Amino acid sequence: MIDNSIISLSEKSIENNISFLRSKLGDTVKISAVVKANAYGHGIEQIVPVFEKYGIDHYSVFYYSEAIRVYNCLHKSSSIMVMGWLSEKDIKDAIEKEIEFFVFNMERLQLAVKYATELGVKAKIHLETETGMNRSGLNMNELNTAIAVIKENTDHIELTGFCTHLAGAESVSNHFRIQNQLQKYQEMATELDANNLKPKYKHVANSAASFVYPDTRMDLVRIGIMLYGFWSSTEVFIQYINHQEDRIDPLKRILGWKSQIMAVKEIKSGEFVGYGISYLAQSNIKTALVPVGYSFGYSRSLSNKGRVLIHGHQCSVIGVVNMNMMIIDVTHVENVKVGDEVVLIGKQDKLEIKVSAFSEISDELNYEILAHLSESITRRVIN
Repeated sequence: MIDNSIISLSEKSIENNISFLRSKLGDTVKISAVVKANAYGHGIEQIVPVFEKYGIDHYSVFYYSEAIRVYNCLHKSSSIMVMGWLSEKDIKDAIEKEIEFFVFNMERLQLAVKYATELGVKAKIHLETETGMNRSGLNMNELNTAIAVIKENTDHIELTGFCTHLAGAESVSNHFRIQNQLQKYQEMATELDANNLKPKYKHVANSAASFVYPDTRMDLVRIGIMLYGFWSSTEVFIQYINHQEDRIDPLKRILGWKSQIMAVKEIKSGEFVGYGISYLAQSNIKTALVPVGYSFGYSRSLSNKGRVLIHGHQCSVIGVVNMNMMIIDVTHVENVKVGDEVVLIGKQDKLEIKVSAFSEISDELNYEILAHLSESITRRVIN
């Protein structure tokens, strides 16, 4: 781990977000915490034990390597669901460890049957259906074939889930498409019922769908971005807040990111700063060098645009963001010295730098910014 910058994770904010989600989703709906992409940049090893502390007992990941990381840091018996990639050897290991996984083609189902039979146990599968996302999933013909295979192998296959993924529930522009998907999903669910197959969980909803389309909550919801304190889109937030009296955002951001000044320098008027000629000092200025760059997730697109907080002042990134460093204009800040705190995301005194500020400047989604935060940055849970 690199300790020249620290990502802090607020336990109180985590507790708040879980409590809010439970109050809105109800007691009968299972929350599966989506912790793919290193828990949206927050850190699997740091965030999962806190989620677990506040009652989360189901986790969704994309890669099997992520599933193993979750598996290794759980203290209680919980479920882990792989929504994406498993190699053939991973399938066997997943079955042994009772890790659930999506089945979206017949090849994976046949492998599940093969290894479950060898091990003498049941593979816990979630049948993913193709309803209009056109990404992954079984079409109706494939579903009927899968049903036949499952019925022939009831000793080795447990139908844990029946699911699909909605194509953009965070935007009203996709409403017609979403309605078509839901209709197709119900038609395919009817095929299961007709064959007397009863999945433990029917699930289609992510964070956005859980709030925009309440009927999609079903047995389980796959909640990612909202657990970390962000709304899926401005549209989803506005739709929610317009029905509230207090009109206060109930979600709290979990993540803060700080670094420190590693050098202070005086620059004369007429001198260029950093690589190339993108920044020319128009007067005598003072700069601070910060040991964070695009290799840590501070995007190069923030060159000459980004903002940080130092001594309670907003300061500008000047010049090109380097791989490991960036230069800050601190001319207007008094008594700046090596070792002083630099806030990249979070609060300092009365000011705050939000992830949304990065989005507005760099044209990246909140999801992208968070997912790009380097795993090498030290992460700590705070009260």
